[in-house]
Amino acid sequence: MALIHLENVGKQFPNGTVALERFSLSLQAGEFVSFLGPSGCGKSTALRLISGLIAPSSGRIERDSNFGSTQDIGFVFQEPTLMPWASVFDNVSLPLRLAGVTTPEIAARVNEALRLVGLQDFAPMFPRELSGGMKMRVSIARAMVTRPKLLLMDEPFAALDEMTRIKLNNDVLALWQAHKLTVVFVTHSVYESVYLSQRIVVMAARPGRVVDDIGIDAGYPRDELYRTSAQYGQLCRAVSASLRGSGATATSAL
Repeated sequence: MALIHLENVGKQFPNGTVALERFSLSLQAGEFVSFLGPSGCGKSTALRLISGLIAPSSGRIERDSNFGSTQDIGFVFQEPTLMPWASVFDNVSLPLRLAGVTTPEIAARVNEALRLVGLQDFAPMFPRELSGGMKMRVSIARAMVTRPKLLLMDEPFAALDEMTRIKLNNDVLALWQAHKLTVVFVTHSVYESVYLSQRIVVMAARPGRVVDDIGIDAGYPRDELYRTSAQYGQLCRAVSASLRGSGATATSAL
């Protein structure tokens, strides 16, 4: 059985906006899947439905019986959403404190999560003392501190410079492989999606629905050799063509 299966899911908000219509998708354990599509096509809505933060208006969502608690899901938003008055340690520890985890275990798990993102020496610092890339690393550490099975990432690197974005792409791939996560990654970038993913789900403009599900037949690890390879270029062109066919415009951002 799939980790999560969405069948003919629709979502209409109280203001009448139909964000998703007949949205069907299966996520297998251990996959890295990207959602690609134009602004307003429902990518973020689909992510929130998968997480359980919102409920569908129609259709059904099924989850594997061994999966489904809030501790099984980590969510990284487009903005780091850190508490400015709290230290890095306290920001990362928040999900554990809300879950009632004991203080000694909190310390061990926060330190572990900070080591995963290379910020073990920054625990006492405050968000105002960090760069944009470091703030996003803190956000990733906070998502990883619960040791989730599923990591949901909603355009987490869109506001970062190119070099930082490339580095964080590589870091996310390393976390995915090391911890056998399932990752769903929302992006506007063809190039980022082809670099990261095993599958790219191309979505049409609102109401959002799946118009293509493209397998990326390239091995891991991926690095600069892959970025400059003929295979990468061919895959980017194929995904761009699918995106244009959906009525969207491909972005050139990394």
